[in-house]
Amino acid sequence: MFTLIIRMENKIEKTQLEDPGQKMIHPVWRQMAWTLLWAGFLVLQLTFSVAADVKVVPKNPVLHRQKRDWDFNMLLAYENLRDDDLPWKIGQLVNNRSSGNTEFKLHGEGVDQLFFVNENGEVFVMASLDREKKSEYHLIAEIRDAKTKEKLDRDAPFTVKVQDINDNAPVFSETFAGAINERSPKGTAVLTVHATDADDPTSPNGKVEYRLLNGTQYFSINRINGQINVLDNKLDREIQSQYKLIVQASDLPGLPGGNTTTTIVTINITDINDNMATFKEPKYHFNVNETEKTQSTINTLLVEDRDEKSNKNPKFEVDNDVFYMETDKEKNGALKLRKSLDYETTAFYSFKVVVTEDGLVQPPDNKASMLTTAVVLITVLDVDEPPVFGKTEYIFNIPEGPITKKTIGTVSARDPDKASYRIKYSIQGINCPVDIDENTGDLVLKGELDREETELHVCNVIAQEISPGSGGQTATAMVKIVVQDINDNKPELVKESDVYICENDQKGTIIGTIGASDRDLNSGPFRFHLAKKSSNFSLFDHLNSTASIVLTHGGFRTENLDDSVLEIEISDGGLPPQKSINQLRIRVCTCQTDRRTEYCRSYAQTGVSVSALIAILLCIVTILVIVILFVLRKRYQKETLVALGKSSGEIHEQLVTYDEEGGGEMDTNGYDVSILSSAFNSGSMRPTPAPAVYAVAKKPSACKGDMAMMIEVKKDEADHDRDGVPYDTLHIYGYEGSESLAGSLSSLDSSSTGSNLDYDFLSDWGPRFRTLAQLYGVDGSDSDSSY
Repeated sequence: MFTLIIRMENKIEKTQLEDPGQKMIHPVWRQMAWTLLWAGFLVLQLTFSVAADVKVVPKNPVLHRQKRDWDFNMLLAYENLRDDDLPWKIGQLVNNRSSGNTEFKLHGEGVDQLFFVNENGEVFVMASLDREKKSEYHLIAEIRDAKTKEKLDRDAPFTVKVQDINDNAPVFSETFAGAINERSPKGTAVLTVHATDADDPTSPNGKVEYRLLNGTQYFSINRINGQINVLDNKLDREIQSQYKLIVQASDLPGLPGGNTTTTIVTINITDINDNMATFKEPKYHFNVNETEKTQSTINTLLVEDRDEKSNKNPKFEVDNDVFYMETDKEKNGALKLRKSLDYETTAFYSFKVVVTEDGLVQPPDNKASMLTTAVVLITVLDVDEPPVFGKTEYIFNIPEGPITKKTIGTVSARDPDKASYRIKYSIQGINCPVDIDENTGDLVLKGELDREETELHVCNVIAQEISPGSGGQTATAMVKIVVQDINDNKPELVKESDVYICENDQKGTIIGTIGASDRDLNSGPFRFHLAKKSSNFSLFDHLNSTASIVLTHGGFRTENLDDSVLEIEISDGGLPPQKSINQLRIRVCTCQTDRRTEYCRSYAQTGVSVSALIAILLCIVTILVIVILFVLRKRYQKETLVALGKSSGEIHEQLVTYDEEGGGEMDTNGYDVSILSSAFNSGSMRPTPAPAVYAVAKKPSACKGDMAMMIEVKKDEADHDRDGVPYDTLHIYGYEGSESLAGSLSSLDSSSTGSNLDYDFLSDWGPRFRTLAQLYGVDGSDSDSSY
């Protein structure tokens, strides 16, 4: 068990490591000393009072109280010591085993950097401490033999508590703004400000109090919790809508020398409905045309309200049944017309308008100056008005069918002006089924009406006043002609596709149910009868606009159907009743169970359907287009050949037909003889593989055939052509070159060598080239010269 022993003297020693004998007194220690002396006095008094109640316990050989060796457990150190005051002694380690041969050691937080103990056990602060960063340090003290370094006692943990000083000012962590209604009662809370102080909150250094530096005539503040309250009920938004208060927070409440800080608090005054809406003028005068439409706005009565728009809620009362007032978007009074005006009847109106307001706080601020009643004067102006119909819409119910009475009704209009001009009528549009008499307004049918075609006709009738000036005012009225139904349509058969015969149907089988429809209204119920008796079928009328078809015998097959058409007479229930005879064609089908059809043979049809006709026509058109395109293509090809200067005969002559396997004597247009001659002279042509030489060189045939005739013709043309250059003229070809296989193209240069070529090697190539060797060999050289 440890106890705290703090020795305080009138003079507190400050021991330096360099000069332990130096002494000085710190004012902070002086204040702390007096405080601890009083605390020690109270502790001693409490100890003596407790000791008086302690009983003496006889010695017992078993129970012994162990004497404590360490005699402390907490040290105190002030923060923010000056560098000149460091190191600063904060206490003494006391152990009853200490002597001149012992030494003390410290372990724990900040040892050697912040705390130090000398060999005598004196503990020093080596650096300035900051309580706001760390308020206490936990250390461990140990005592050792100075020579052997052996521990003499168990380690003693203790705490160094950092004592606070007033080194931080209060801080407002946010910007404060609030709102309060105007005319709020005294004591109404507006908002609460809050400041924090980083100093010890348990000491006066960390306690904060508040006060206002301005606006104290309207607001007050609680100095402890910072709540701002309304001081009286005279806040008026219309006078001042915002206040900016300066709030000061200070520590060391009630003591001088505290730290202070300030902030600005914004307080907005919220509007309430405390001002009455009033008219700006006591009298208003407006001119209004008599043609002004009802519900239209004549003019606006401006009202004044100092409150905000959201609290401006005027209501208006008008003591006249022709006019009324509404509140517009700007919260002013919009004067509107309830009834139509007529200058000829009333030309002037005078009435009062009263403004009131709901939710008004009493008494209103503008009670002394408000004007809530105004007089309105209305002068009606005369204008040339259009005609007025007796009705805005005329409705006539006319039965369809033959016309029994052409005139179906009359429309009328009048001129409301004093002049009362005559009215002329006309109908707008060309689809109206009636005409109108331009003088009387009588409506006359043009022809019969058909409800099934058009049930409702809508026409516009125009009435125009005939005034002396050019043109006149017009008005329009709507005329609706409702066509009433009569029983004028014959019934028609429906559901005929559901009637069919299955091959396995027997006598009495219902093969289908038929119905009927009618374009008329309420024409049922329909009745059914067989117009002609049938040996195969009978009809049963259900009297509910349906009937069943029943087989009179079985044994029907899809291959044979003698009686497949039934003529059924249908009558409706209208007045007078209408009848019709309809043909019902019946199919024969092969069916599965439950009369599910697999294959049906339809009744024979005559004629062709529209879709089939369209398909046939499309096919014919397609064929015609293809033929035309083919003819055009052939014509285009022929025109192209003519444009190239070739007749069809010339093109045909260019097609060379090879009747012999080796090329033949007549094949003279496909090969150039000069190439064969040039290649042979250069030594590149030898009796090697036959196709290479044969493919390169051929010489015209020696016989007087087609080729010879062509040459003779060409020679004759050249001899008689005065403008042509003689064949024996030397020609110069700029790009012939020395490496050309063709050699010189001049007849003067090539004639001496052409007849000396040896083509006898062609005989060695086989039977295909023997004829060619005979033509161009030694025996044929004379023949060549004849050309």
